[in-house]
Amino acid sequence: MQTKQRILLVEDEEHLLEAIKLNLEMEGYKVSTATDGKKALKVFKEERFNLVILDVMIPEIDGFQVAETIRLENTEVPIMFLTAKNTSEDRVMGLKKGADDYLVKPFNLEELILRVGILVRRGLTGHDFKEVNTYKIGDKTIHFNSFELHNADGSITALTKKETMLLKLLVERRNEAVSREQILETVWNYDVYPSTRTIDNFILTFRKYFERDQKNPIYFHSIRGVGYKFTDHT
Repeated sequence: MQTKQRILLVEDEEHLLEAIKLNLEMEGYKVSTATDGKKALKVFKEERFNLVILDVMIPEIDGFQVAETIRLENTEVPIMFLTAKNTSEDRVMGLKKGADDYLVKPFNLEELILRVGILVRRGLTGHDFKEVNTYKIGDKTIHFNSFELHNADGSITALTKKETMLLKLLVERRNEAVSREQILETVWNYDVYPSTRTIDNFILTFRKYFERDQKNPIYFHSIRGVGYKFTDHT
């Protein structure tokens, strides 16, 4: 069964909130809502989303500030502004705050649904696995399709699906820090939210598999406050 893509909808006009939520749910999205900026940030931190739809003029904290705060923590999730503010200055401000799209009220619901679909697909594309079937680390070779690690002595270590997915993500983003958020979105697919310790345990397992000296790893690194990194030495 395909996982529903999740949307955070932030709008303080109750009738508009319900109308948009209903239409998005009819399109198969899972929608969480908030009617003010403070609640929006709380919900955003508690869940994982494929898209954030933000009204600008909302109570507590305005939409621009909400977007700015989200962008400090997450540079990946698409953000769309829904607003009655239609000046070019407002649009520029929205884009500067990290928005990917800006739709002015009143708007056509069909257009909203189309734009939502484009943004959600764009966000997912960044997490699609490329066609990498095997990858060599030191004297061992990962076989992604069969969930196996082929060792130098000819023996084979079975990998779990999660181990394979995380290895693939780190390999594809080799020599780059990969945030915990990106790992959650790609490997856990929003459904389960493991603690940082859980991901650390995966990294420790990878060190057992690949590192000559687990206490001084050369391949798999935990980067405090950022995430994790695989370093390619080929």
